[in-house]
Amino acid sequence: MTSPVRNRGGLWQRLALFSAAVVLLLLVIAIGVGSGELAIPLRTIFYAVTNKLGLTAEPLNRIHETVIWDFRLSRALVAACSGAGLAICGAVLQSLLKNALAEPYVLGVSAGASTGAVAVVLGIGTGAVSLSAGAFTGAFAAFAFVALLTNGARGGNERTILAGVAASQLFNAITAYSISTSASAQQARDVMFWLLGSFSGVRWPEFQLVLVVVMVGLAVCLWYAKALDAFTFGDDAAASLGIPVGYVRLMLFTVTALMTAAIVSMAGSIGFVGLVVPHVMRYFFGPLHRTLLVACAMMGAILMVLADIAARTVIAPQSLPVGVVTALVGVPFFAAILWRARRQL
Repeated sequence: MTSPVRNRGGLWQRLALFSAAVVLLLLVIAIGVGSGELAIPLRTIFYAVTNKLGLTAEPLNRIHETVIWDFRLSRALVAACSGAGLAICGAVLQSLLKNALAEPYVLGVSAGASTGAVAVVLGIGTGAVSLSAGAFTGAFAAFAFVALLTNGARGGNERTILAGVAASQLFNAITAYSISTSASAQQARDVMFWLLGSFSGVRWPEFQLVLVVVMVGLAVCLWYAKALDAFTFGDDAAASLGIPVGYVRLMLFTVTALMTAAIVSMAGSIGFVGLVVPHVMRYFFGPLHRTLLVACAMMGAILMVLADIAARTVIAPQSLPVGVVTALVGVPFFAAILWRARRQL
């Protein structure tokens, strides 16, 4: 018999856990802002924020204020939003596809975004905004390819996964061909680093965009939380409850593709967050998506900020790609989850 804590918990317990998660997230963001070649005390970060909000008027070092507001705070916030979005997408896709290995990249969106970014680096447009636009366009091209392959097909869950694999292979091949035939050595190096994930170039405009996309995506997914609960028992069970299966599935696929595309267009391909976080949160909070989605968002945000801190500090002054950090942590952690599940069979 499953314990009440893991299934739903009491209201006060959920509020306490949520409050603790918010405090932990704020603390992790503050540590991320303070970490780097120029260490900044937490007290300075606190007063920099409260001064900006007009709550205090504490005199601060101008260099510290510039580093906080022009570089590190926006980076930490984008990392938090990206982790939250990827974790939400993973939870939704695992429910829709009834596949424990489903994650945001199962639709080939990451591969499509990579192709769009490579096209920009090789001369179609200039600047960071054009890079994001190219990645965004490529991401939705991949999603359209998957939708075309699965349109009207029965047994859509397995077909969607296979179509996602096909899309990933196709767009990865296009990316590799483009780099091999058109890129200089420096361009190839820049592209490969971007493909592994990095928050180094994000600023406040990127944060505003990803915040809106992730918040709207979370709201839509919470709106369909009961439908997601029904999908875990299969399409027939969902249809018997009066849920328009095709419409809801298309809506949620579109929302997850939108969130993934926005994140990949800014930070590159970052794996395992959408794969591992839903499993961990499902173990602690149970399968009900009204609670699970919020828990995934909080845990994904915390994990991504911690990964970004590690990427900047492990081999300082050099930086690791964030995707390398999440893979190094995610692979053994997910292996432990699989081993635990194997022992319980």
